[in-house]
Amino acid sequence: MDKALSVFEYIYRDGGNFKTGGRLLLSGYDPAADAETRRCLEWDNQFVAEQIAVPSLCEEHWESVGEDPSDLDHAFHEFVGLRRAEEPDLALPVWGTLEVMLGRMRKAAGKWDVTLSPNCDL
Repeated sequence: MDKALSVFEYIYRDGGNFKTGGRLLLSGYDPAADAETRRCLEWDNQFVAEQIAVPSLCEEHWESVGEDPSDLDHAFHEFVGLRRAEEPDLALPVWGTLEVMLGRMRKAAGKWDVTLSPNCDL
């Protein structure tokens, strides 16, 4: 990994297919990190944000769609991609390191725990 920055892109999509996107700026870059992350996910792109300490997008989602939590909500967020940061991304604060993010993903792989999300009972 070099000293470049990466962007972790993800979304929360409710059962009605309404989406809210998020991005995290990470220090470090590895061109193999996207594929490595995908190997850790449930159903190709799902993860529990709270399990890997990624900010949940649910509150922002409910605000943007003008609704409270409902039976359309669930515990999973979707991974969109991990890429090298570009100039517009540099306005984001550095959230953490790519190395730590990958470590959390590896630890959770095959053991995603929906009970860590407040949405698991919705």
